[in-house]
Amino acid sequence: MNAVEFQDVSKSYAIYEAPADRLKELLSLNRLKRHKDFWALRDLTFQVKRGETFCIVGENGSGKSTLLQLVAGILQPTRGSVAVNGRVSALLELGAGFNPEFTGRDNVYLNGSILGLTTRQIDQRYHDIEAFAEIGDFINQPVKTYSSGMVVRLAFAVAINVDPEILLVDEALAVGDIYFRQRCMRKVHELRSRGITILFVSHAVSDVKAIGDRALWLNHGGLVEIGEPDRVVARYLAAMVEKDSAYLTRKAVSEEKRTPTGTVRAPEIVETIPNIDHRYGDGRAAVMGIAVFDEHGRPLVALDPASRIVVRISVRAHADVPTPMVGFMLRNQLGIDFSGTNTAREGYELAPMHAGDIYTVDFYLELPELYPASFSFSPAIADGTLAGYQMCDWIDNAVSLQMGRSEGQIYGYIRLPCRVEVNSRLAGARPEPAPPPEPVMEKRIG
Repeated sequence: MNAVEFQDVSKSYAIYEAPADRLKELLSLNRLKRHKDFWALRDLTFQVKRGETFCIVGENGSGKSTLLQLVAGILQPTRGSVAVNGRVSALLELGAGFNPEFTGRDNVYLNGSILGLTTRQIDQRYHDIEAFAEIGDFINQPVKTYSSGMVVRLAFAVAINVDPEILLVDEALAVGDIYFRQRCMRKVHELRSRGITILFVSHAVSDVKAIGDRALWLNHGGLVEIGEPDRVVARYLAAMVEKDSAYLTRKAVSEEKRTPTGTVRAPEIVETIPNIDHRYGDGRAAVMGIAVFDEHGRPLVALDPASRIVVRISVRAHADVPTPMVGFMLRNQLGIDFSGTNTAREGYELAPMHAGDIYTVDFYLELPELYPASFSFSPAIADGTLAGYQMCDWIDNAVSLQMGRSEGQIYGYIRLPCRVEVNSRLAGARPEPAPPPEPVMEKRIG
């Protein structure tokens, strides 16, 4: 049995042009319609398996919160059916379910009772809730005196300590500080390992990639794609880049910056793209090839920690590209964007490109000591500046190379260059005597 099942679910809201129209419609004898239907969700069908971490991505207003509210039972669908099998604990809008006049302690017991816990069961969990929230004596103060961060601390502490079978998280962690957010993410991983079903809404796509088993992309209430988080997030980000760039103005280029008549062709060209997971852009320019070399120009089949490499990218223009930027993104084995750069970021201004021009750009990198995992390079060419650009061509994971093992242990993802000094003195040790003062030399004039 699935934890959550949506079958042809749609949800609409009545939108009135004026508040009085609601009353007029209610009192109308012939039930004259005075509102417009806004469909927050349309014909959604999907299932969430037990123990699955199911992530939902999409723009603001795409219906993500409405979807979670349907699962929580706060809303009812206009059409279709929603089946939820298990106790649901929800962390939705900031402070949702809290009475601002009640103290934090009172709200803990109120929320626990709503979720079906007895007073004795809440008593058994109260210490853990208070300890995780870490809001000190404010637990005995009215919630209306809390900061937004304190509210989300208490809300998350309650949500994870009521033994949920299904946990709903709706972007609430974005409010917390980095310390608390890291604790929350560790707790989410712990709940995953215990087989708790998690529905997770976030704009932090790195979190979606890190914890998600599957992802769903919503757009204007409709299902665009569902599947592996890496693939869904890549297509979602590509769509967002294309949408954003449509509103950006192009940088004006003076006639002095334009290249002389004739096609520009790089002396060294890479024309091999080992892999294409996903590709997008407006097509005015394209990545011809990408290769990774060692510092002596030899092609690499694996990466060495603490080594120097060259990432070479060749691009060709199919139309005018006034302000070209060439770069790449480095991703780790989890599909998380690990590091990236481009010509503009490095302060190198490329000359405008015309149809037929070919540029080859070399990026000289000094790799630190990294955890031995697989890393991929995603090359791209865009038109514009760091503040705003139009994507011409982007290739996901064009080259993947395995990082070799370092001589020492790597804790986490990366070993940072470090120098150690010991600044201490043994207890009871006598301080070293001060050196004798330098003799004062008398300077005579004349």
